Amino acid sequence: MKAQCLSVLATLVIGVAAPVASAAEQTLFDFTRGFDATNIAATDAKASATGSGANAGLRVATGHSQPWPGITLPAPKGQWDLSPYAHVMLSLANPGTNPVTVFCRVDNPGADGTEHCVTHSLALQPGQQGNLAVRLRRTAGDTLGGKLFGMRGYPAGPDGSGSIDPRRITQLVVFVTKPSTDYLFDIREIRAAGAYQPPTASITDADPFFPFIDTFGQYRHKDWPGKVKSVVDLKARREAEAKELARLPGPKDWDKFGGWAAGPQRQATGFFRTEKVKAKWWLVDPEGRLFFSHGIDCVRMLDTTPIEERASWFADFPGNRPEFAAFRSRGSALKGHYAGRKPECFSFAGANLLRKCGPDWHTAYPQLIHQRLRSWGLNTIGNWSDSATYRLRLTPYTDSVGSGGAKPIEGSEGYWGKFPDVFDPGFGDGLRGAMERKRNDSAGDPWCIGYFSDNEMSWGNDTSLALAALQSPPEQAAKQVFIADLKAKYADIEKLNQAWGTHHATWDALLQSRQAPDNSKASSDLAAFYTHTAEQYFRTVREVIKAVAPSQLYLGCRFAAVNARAAAAAAKYCDVVSYNIYHLNVADFKFNGGADVPLIIGEFHLGALDRGLFHPGLVPVANQQARAAAYKEYVLSALRHPQFVGCHWFQYADEPTTGRVWDEENYQIGFVDVADTPYAETIAASREVGAKLYGER
Repeated sequence: MKAQCLSVLATLVIGVAAPVASAAEQTLFDFTRGFDATNIAATDAKASATGSGANAGLRVATGHSQPWPGITLPAPKGQWDLSPYAHVMLSLANPGTNPVTVFCRVDNPGADGTEHCVTHSLALQPGQQGNLAVRLRRTAGDTLGGKLFGMRGYPAGPDGSGSIDPRRITQLVVFVTKPSTDYLFDIREIRAAGAYQPPTASITDADPFFPFIDTFGQYRHKDWPGKVKSVVDLKARREAEAKELARLPGPKDWDKFGGWAAGPQRQATGFFRTEKVKAKWWLVDPEGRLFFSHGIDCVRMLDTTPIEERASWFADFPGNRPEFAAFRSRGSALKGHYAGRKPECFSFAGANLLRKCGPDWHTAYPQLIHQRLRSWGLNTIGNWSDSATYRLRLTPYTDSVGSGGAKPIEGSEGYWGKFPDVFDPGFGDGLRGAMERKRNDSAGDPWCIGYFSDNEMSWGNDTSLALAALQSPPEQAAKQVFIADLKAKYADIEKLNQAWGTHHATWDALLQSRQAPDNSKASSDLAAFYTHTAEQYFRTVREVIKAVAPSQLYLGCRFAAVNARAAAAAAKYCDVVSYNIYHLNVADFKFNGGADVPLIIGEFHLGALDRGLFHPGLVPVANQQARAAAYKEYVLSALRHPQFVGCHWFQYADEPTTGRVWDEENYQIGFVDVADTPYAETIAASREVGAKLYGER
């Protein structure tokens, strides 16, 4: 069994959840009525019935001798016709002691792991439950033979890898991938759900297809609710929105910071802090009012898209006119077609603000943003936002410091880059320089809740950073510190050799070696140094932040996926531990760091393909109505969780239709579109949640 065809974003997400289900669903396997397991085919796995009644399910115990141990569940009558549905959903639970990532592959005849199948995954911590949804992609993105490039999602084409014919589903394959240990997971329910809605954009929409982007940066060949047709449209919407904002100024029970003015008075320190009240963690605002951080990232961040090699893509391209010259730039590309280059780029979002707000948009638009946020029931400007906007000090905000310039651990690897060498003097020096630049700015500002550090770092498993150090060159500071730790424990190299089953002649020979030891024999020492590394990271960052901003919070490093050792280190040194959780909700989230600490969600989002963009983001839903419903569900689940003190949506505006320059993302994930038109459905959901924020909490 091949494990390709994985639309896997596991390096970025803790788990991917289902779109909101429709009322009509089809049960594919019913475990509550005496399920017949005789047709199950197993590969290095055993399946058995578990539970009874409503709790009945199928327990799968996998080995780890095969690359993809798991089970195959054939359609009882040979095949299903699932054409009315958007996805196949599995309700899963992890009764084991190890975190497990479960994959489900949905097959057509001839599926081989690459063609004629679709696959998705869900990561579960021990004791955690969740829903794994596999989207039934009818059409794959089409690059028109390579004429389209530099995007994560493309206009729909009729066929291609990563798509499936939902009328001929023959089987489901549920498995884990390349395990190093045994795993256990329960399947509680399998059903088809969610009403299928075709994407807006398709390569069949026009002939010729080029140009396919209009002067506002929108897909040109289709219409949808809210699409801007003219500059007159833009200006009319500004006037209409001004009346709406005046009519709906925001929640009535908030103080100036967005804290619970009608709630209990706590100690006021003049800065944000944390406090546990009646078994729930809270932020407390500078005036001593309980505060839940309902926020949004990348506020007024004007993403740019490459225009190099794309002259034929754009109709009535505004970047050729002098008044829009300021929105042309060169941007750095990390991944994809332009990787390693600095292509010429353009910000359609910026050009649209100039057209909408006039030449004073730089000053007028930040004021509008603050008015919008309050009206929309949002009380926090999240990470990577425009400093000129948050410096108006009308909405609380978060700031960040990064170690991007630090020397990396050469033996490490990760989606966004290597892990910093936290033992190298340059690590602390760089952070101190970054934090010093915030003195008399966000540092000491009561409106600044606190600081994140870095983002979605590659923490790996609980020995990965130690192995990375050993596989680095001898001048690597982390390697030198690790060997010093080993010397302190073993004193004699022969004692280490006996423990590890190695044959290093001297300590210097170990320093020169770049070979990894047997993980099973060296695991305790590797794990101990992993903890040393993680604690060094969080301790150093905390000390640097508190030296300049002693009254403000250290909000952690925005974990994407994290093992228990790193989580425990964060709990030891962070005031609040942060996660980016791309999931349908966080009701079942369990902190694996072994402590009762406040948590905050730095990123989540949902997106759909019904408004002209080509990619729905990390958590797809059927349409804007489903997105609004899912937004409410997510925020309410965070409000009801005793540890979460906030959640921040990623991001304020949609990404460019033709992909942002950094990594080609072109997700429909904004509260506003490229023409600054708010998504009415999501805004209504945000207002509803904001109005009952503290009542729910």
